[in-house]
Amino acid sequence: MILLEVENVVKQFAGHLALDNVSLTVPENSIYGLLGPNGAGKTTLIRIINCITAPDSGEVRLNGKKMTTAEVQQIGYLPEERGLYKKMKVGEQALYLAQLKGMSRQDALKALKYWFEKFEIQAWWDKKVEELSKGMAQKVQFITTILHNPKLLIFDEPFSGFDPVNADLMKREILELRNNGATIIFSTHNMGTVEDLCENISLVNQAKIVLQGNVAEIRANHATKTFLVRSENSITGNNFELLSQTEKDGIFETKIKKMNTGSNNLLLKELIQQTEIHTFEELLPGMNDIFIETVKP
Repeated sequence: MILLEVENVVKQFAGHLALDNVSLTVPENSIYGLLGPNGAGKTTLIRIINCITAPDSGEVRLNGKKMTTAEVQQIGYLPEERGLYKKMKVGEQALYLAQLKGMSRQDALKALKYWFEKFEIQAWWDKKVEELSKGMAQKVQFITTILHNPKLLIFDEPFSGFDPVNADLMKREILELRNNGATIIFSTHNMGTVEDLCENISLVNQAKIVLQGNVAEIRANHATKTFLVRSENSITGNNFELLSQTEKDGIFETKIKKMNTGSNNLLLKELIQQTEIHTFEELLPGMNDIFIETVKP
């Protein structure tokens, strides 16, 4: 099932083309990566999805319905530029934002109690936002984003301001939200996080989508025929290029590049005839390398 559809969206600002015929589909109950360099058009697309601005042409649909302000109530959006009111108390502000999303005061208080206890931040309730660190404020805004159980969550650089421990906590929470039925669009420059969390991605560059699909399939399609072999003895051969070889504690670790179009099994068979093979692993490129290769001038 498809939850969100973006079809042929075009947006222009004062002679600058921000989005050029952009289309994507986000499957229900998935984590979808929206990637791209600064100025590529990601934020413009997110703002169009949230009805903050309108496309010049094209359409956005949620559950098959054209996106309107009514559908926006089913979205939770955590922008990269945080929007908490610094002078308001944390609890008062969280309650206010929850009611803006249609929650009753009673339901909002119950949900906030649960999340504040879960994150062990009950002591922050009467603090002003300006008293919080960037990471602490980020936790509060994360809670206000997800509190009304939206069908679609949009996180723009959600780990900004977090130390590694809290970033890992947020990753686990995002995965739990997905496991509990949420659909998530995830925009980030951290490609390691993309590999950890996202099933599918769209890469936007200069207003166009230049790469789209399943993360595992994209990495496989960009394979460089490079392998890491751990063996009892050193290896040689005519069907591969020896890139590096080291020996430690009696085990040889060799990086090779396959030179022909034969199957990986044939290469492994050749190696087995020489020595005992402990591991034979294809080294697929990471999303960071693919990102750079795709968007470089």
